[in-house]
Amino acid sequence: MKKFTILLAFVALFSTVKAQENTSLGSWTTSSTPALKVSESMFHNWSSTGTSQIDLIATFFGNYKYTHPRYVWDNIVDLGFGHAWQDLDNSAKGGRFESHRKSLDKIDLTSSLSWKAYKDWGASFTANLKTQFANGYEYSGAGDNDGKLVSSFMAPAYLTTALSFEYKKTDWSVALSFLTGKTTFVFNDDLIDSGYTYGVIQDKGFDPTDANRTHTHAYFALGSYLKAQYLKKDILPNFDLYARFELFYDYKKNSQMAWNNIKDFVDNPGTATAPEDCEYKLGADETWADLAGYNWIQRRVFETDFDLEVKLDYRFSSHIAANFALNLKWDTDFSGMGRWGHLQLYQTAGLQVFFNWKTAKK
Repeated sequence: MKKFTILLAFVALFSTVKAQENTSLGSWTTSSTPALKVSESMFHNWSSTGTSQIDLIATFFGNYKYTHPRYVWDNIVDLGFGHAWQDLDNSAKGGRFESHRKSLDKIDLTSSLSWKAYKDWGASFTANLKTQFANGYEYSGAGDNDGKLVSSFMAPAYLTTALSFEYKKTDWSVALSFLTGKTTFVFNDDLIDSGYTYGVIQDKGFDPTDANRTHTHAYFALGSYLKAQYLKKDILPNFDLYARFELFYDYKKNSQMAWNNIKDFVDNPGTATAPEDCEYKLGADETWADLAGYNWIQRRVFETDFDLEVKLDYRFSSHIAANFALNLKWDTDFSGMGRWGHLQLYQTAGLQVFFNWKTAKK
């Protein structure tokens, strides 16, 4: 119940009673855009070959802004879920759609309250929650639908709260905070037992085979945070752009990496013990020697998380649009699948049918 309580509490930020609203002083500008993207391809006895598949993606993007002469309350709801079915052998019989995988899974909720101090400068308090709807798996083969569990709802989930200095314009803003809390949640004991802790530190000597083991489900980080955001409708005729860039540095990350222990272990082979005090887990193609050679700047860059997202939409008509989305992440607490390591990438492009309910600013 903990994970549902946290999610519902955060969603409550978006349903605050509007009884306190004074329409003579401020006004709401809202935009809700649900969309459905469908793609299909079929191959049968086709000499160039290919894989028949159906891909269905549903998204929702909502921006709800209350503008007051003294403050702005800005809320963004960004949701997405997609699934793909593949007919691996292009069989016309009962073997259709042997493979079915997720193609998109996203929950991203942001609420920000900004106060004006001087012209476009001010302060802001921001709360952001990121997680996913369904289980995520690492698959071992092309037709294997029973992969290794890697993630699930609220595992991981990231709740970031920041009190920031902010420069805010109508369509974009930049916020900098030196006092930011970022809590990572992993409410799935099976993930923790398999080593996917996402930086949630377990007790020393944690043994997944111990029947009396206790799991730690949250880790609180205190650090610096930078967020730049751009949201513009009709940047060109019928062309929309949404861009977001976030940096976070955990002040405790340096000690958790235990750089001196790593260097001592590499410089004294056979005598020094492995860096057991290091909370960091090596990636698939990573060695302690790779890390031991980093200088001060490389270490700080390595420890810093970043999240870049860009979305482009071109509207052909009131209900049909072409879209492109790119999301890049760097997180040293996720060692990756295969050879990707700590860099995560998601990219999609296509056509979609969408609807838009928008209220103009009064």
